[in-house]
Amino acid sequence: MPRLYTGTGDRGDTGLLVGGRVSKADPRVESYGTVDELNVCVGAARVEVEEGLPPGADRDLVMASLDAVQDGLMRLAADLASGGQASVGLADADVTGLEARIDAASERLPPLRQFLLPGVTRAEAALHQCRVVCRRAERRVVALGESHGPSAIRVVFLNRISDLMFVLARLALGAQARSERPWRADRDAQRS
Repeated sequence: MPRLYTGTGDRGDTGLLVGGRVSKADPRVESYGTVDELNVCVGAARVEVEEGLPPGADRDLVMASLDAVQDGLMRLAADLASGGQASVGLADADVTGLEARIDAASERLPPLRQFLLPGVTRAEAALHQCRVVCRRAERRVVALGESHGPSAIRVVFLNRISDLMFVLARLALGAQARSERPWRADRDAQRS
């Protein structure tokens, strides 16, 4: 069995899919590394959803959405690591697919009338964690800029994922028959 470790990155550089070797602090490595981190968070949220939500249409929608997101994130990471030269990159259909999932989840939810605080259930909190890691990935991809391949679809895709994670977190609470946790700006004044 071949060894997992190669030692080639021991000096702080790494190989790209296309384009040779760069510093591990290179903006391209930072961007696809953060996308990889997001993919791990989505996987952890998937476990929480599978174990925490009762079987039914809401759970099925959340699970299918998370699977689609993970597939897209793998393709996005390959795209970023190749400087836009990967044959498995994102397409407009990936964005419209996310939008359809956002709409399907939103139709199952009551209107949102206030800001929400995460932290009611493990599944809901895990989905919110995905949302904020996604926002960081989006910032990294924006910072990468056009110098490493076209980025417009990348940014839009990540933006839709964060929106999707928000509605999925709300849907998870509903599936678990739990109430949302509203934030009240005047909470300190109410305690006095």
